[in-house]
Amino acid sequence: MRSFRVVAIILLVSCALVACKKKEGVTYYESTRKESAEPPVKEVPKDILVTQQAFTNLVHKVTPSVVNISTIGKKKLVRPFFEFSPFFEDFFGDGGGRPQYKRESSLGSGFILNKDGYIVTNDHVVRDAETIRVKLSNDKVYTGKVIGADPKTDIAVIKIDVKGPLPAAVLGDSDKLQVGQWAVAIGNPFGLDRTVTVGVISATGRSDMGIETYEDFIQTDASINPGNSGGPLLNIYGEVIGINTAIVAAGQGIGFAIPVNMAKQIVTQLISKGNVSRSWLGVSIQTVTEDVARSFGLSKASGALVNDVVPGGPAAKAGIQQGDIITRFAGTEVKDVRQLQRTVADTPVGKRVEVEFVREGKTLKVSLVTASMEKAQTQAPKSSERATELLGIAVDELPDELKAKGLSGVIITNVDPDGIAAENGIRPGDIILSINQRKVKNSADFTRAMKDAEAKGSAALLVRRGNASIYFALRLR
Repeated sequence: MRSFRVVAIILLVSCALVACKKKEGVTYYESTRKESAEPPVKEVPKDILVTQQAFTNLVHKVTPSVVNISTIGKKKLVRPFFEFSPFFEDFFGDGGGRPQYKRESSLGSGFILNKDGYIVTNDHVVRDAETIRVKLSNDKVYTGKVIGADPKTDIAVIKIDVKGPLPAAVLGDSDKLQVGQWAVAIGNPFGLDRTVTVGVISATGRSDMGIETYEDFIQTDASINPGNSGGPLLNIYGEVIGINTAIVAAGQGIGFAIPVNMAKQIVTQLISKGNVSRSWLGVSIQTVTEDVARSFGLSKASGALVNDVVPGGPAAKAGIQQGDIITRFAGTEVKDVRQLQRTVADTPVGKRVEVEFVREGKTLKVSLVTASMEKAQTQAPKSSERATELLGIAVDELPDELKAKGLSGVIITNVDPDGIAAENGIRPGDIILSINQRKVKNSADFTRAMKDAEAKGSAALLVRRGNASIYFALRLR
């Protein structure tokens, strides 16, 4: 009996060992396909395979020209509105009367323009940066230097010094874009290295977004997130058609890119001289509404209505008058105010162009020579010079269509990117309603209010932006 038990135990142990050996190498899932097994879907349509391969080829070819950008800089701290209370310093101190800054790091993207190391990105990616680090697709990191930047279009060019040629991106033609075409974005969203997203061109010619001074955005539903800024938007051929710039934070699938054709002109000037020169007509213009079109005898609401002419400016010298409606500029039809501003700004300084306009129902033509906007700004009226110096802004009277809505104040037409106003988030298009609780109805009120604010050393601006009213507290000294 005892021997039987021993034999039984030996058999059980042997079986257990055999079972263990059999379990070795056993897989408990069946989702791995072997060569002998067929996939769940046996036949994939050829057009889908071709499309997939096209995207794969595009990413393989273009990714080496896309770079990741990280910066470290300092940003001026904005003190709370009530700091201008006489009791503020009793509680918080005056900080020595000096501006206070905080360290900030940011992420962005860019693309290599040529083999010499020039890289295109957004101005807001590298603005105020003390250190710029550029990471290539081979994981090598270089220090970048800003060659030039243009805040009005949010375009900047940086350069890295490398040995040997770099893989350059190929620029396409954004004027030929059609809504519905494929769009591919490559960038560094949230620090996720070289992320690829695919969508379509949702719209072109988007403006009045309040993002930049000169706007002509491509809209796309290819996912764009923080960190994508400055990266390329591509067509199906792998050509750069835009520079990814902004998103609508409250929505999904709404991203904006600067058309590459606009960028070409800006980049050329930034590399050659470090800044951008724009042409100037010497007129103040406003939108032609349906009511304006009817009263002026126009068949449709298009063009730009001249509501003021600067004495001695190009338009004044050519005979353009207040009340004229500009309908064509340099052979291009003028659809609205924004388009005329962009077209004039893109025209080389000193170029002779033909301007067509309507006066008292008649179509007239004149020839004029454009002037430099920068020189024109230095010749601004004395009354606005001090305000521009203090705040870093230029203002103008409200257009009639805004006055018709019951608004009063002055509209900000330009913001110096290095000025106090820009540091505090004030933008072109904002309407100043009051300064230090003193209502501003026109330019004269603005000048008087700013004179008092200068004596006080601070200005609390009540600003209208869209449907919102915002206070900005600015220290002037």
